[in-house]
Amino acid sequence: MASYDVIIIGSGPGGYVAAIRCAQLGLKTACVEGRETLGGTCLNVGCIPSKALLHASHMLHEAEHNFATMGLKGKAPSVDWKQMLTYKNDVIGQNTKGIEFLFKKNKIDWIKGWGSIPEAGKVKVGDEVHEAKNIIIASGSEASSLPGVEVDEKIVVTSTGALELPKIPKKMVVIGAGVIGLELGSVYARLGTEVTVVEFLDHITPGMDGEVQKTFQRMLKKQGLTFIMGAAVQGVSATKTKAKVTYKLRKDDSEASLDADVVLVATGRRPYTDGLGLEALGVEMSERGQIKTDAQWRTNVAGIYAIGDAIDGPMLAHKAEDEGMAAAEVISGKHGHVNYGVIPGVIYTHPEVASVGLTEDQLKEEGRAYKVGKFSFMGNGRAKAVFAGDGFVKLLADKETDRILGAHIIGPAAGDLIHEVCVAMEFGASAEDLALTCHAHPTYSEAVREAALACGDGPIHA
Repeated sequence: MASYDVIIIGSGPGGYVAAIRCAQLGLKTACVEGRETLGGTCLNVGCIPSKALLHASHMLHEAEHNFATMGLKGKAPSVDWKQMLTYKNDVIGQNTKGIEFLFKKNKIDWIKGWGSIPEAGKVKVGDEVHEAKNIIIASGSEASSLPGVEVDEKIVVTSTGALELPKIPKKMVVIGAGVIGLELGSVYARLGTEVTVVEFLDHITPGMDGEVQKTFQRMLKKQGLTFIMGAAVQGVSATKTKAKVTYKLRKDDSEASLDADVVLVATGRRPYTDGLGLEALGVEMSERGQIKTDAQWRTNVAGIYAIGDAIDGPMLAHKAEDEGMAAAEVISGKHGHVNYGVIPGVIYTHPEVASVGLTEDQLKEEGRAYKVGKFSFMGNGRAKAVFAGDGFVKLLADKETDRILGAHIIGPAAGDLIHEVCVAMEFGASAEDLALTCHAHPTYSEAVREAALACGDGPIHA
């Protein structure tokens, strides 16, 4: 029986980062993972492979729509779907092997198999029981479905099945207008699929800035996605080759149906804690199936910590990574810290959408006086040069102190641009601080500076 300072259950972004940080801090560390490869959902069937397909399909879009304008003449490329999937799998392989290398470099033991916790201080994998002074649960999440919707990962798929369809479908229905549904929906729309998104609410991307929601939906419509809003899915019936989605409109209770070759169920995710033995251990759980922790990521059972999608908060890889590093710091006797007020969210469509901090709705609810600085990418020279003038940067600052409270970006490289605002917020910067910072020209980032200027006397290029 091996003995460790820390055993982490799960090797996703939260788990593998926690393992590396624990090892860096001098703790004897092991990580339990039942998949054939490390990296969890994110690297194997989530963030990374979906970005590969988003990139490939965007390149196709550029070739079909913008190359000729730039003087790049020739026949638009045809899609070799099998090769596109091979490219996607190569990207996964490079990343998962990279984590394996990091484990070896940091002398972390990979215990292969699915773990459970028979008692505090012990982790069982297969027939073997390992001892650990501390255990970090980083078991992640799984796709959640709806009543009356049975997933087979062939015709009715989650994001996992959508990343490895044997052929490009003619018609796809996406249930849910959140991040996953819109990213994968836009991939297939670019590849020629007729995509219809069915959403229960009256707006897409719940929790996002209202102005961004409207602009984003309008842009996606222009790209060929169809939206049926305020629709409650009643069920999905599937044969070996087709599916029928039945839904009821909330406004008048009228019922209708849609035929599809593939139905993508993108109705969110739920914590994956099956088989860990948490109930028998007496680990406190929330009604939503999340593991309850204190401010130091400790459960109510001594020596057992939990991070990432398994606990409360946004189900984001980078939130899990931050918690993984913080939990490692706490275990090693240091102070672990995560600033939950500065966790960015990104949607990797084209254009990208990114946000951090508070929305206008939240500020209104708080009754907080604020000001808005907004700048359109149409005023940004670099964006216009690359057919990316749609969208805007919106900065929210406290009316009295000018301190930055949030930012919402829809436009080119939004997922990268958001981080200068994150750093500014982390240091308690004002909009003026950002406005007075020199930004290279011509870059997309100038739009962020202009939005900061708009919080004061006004932008230059609008």
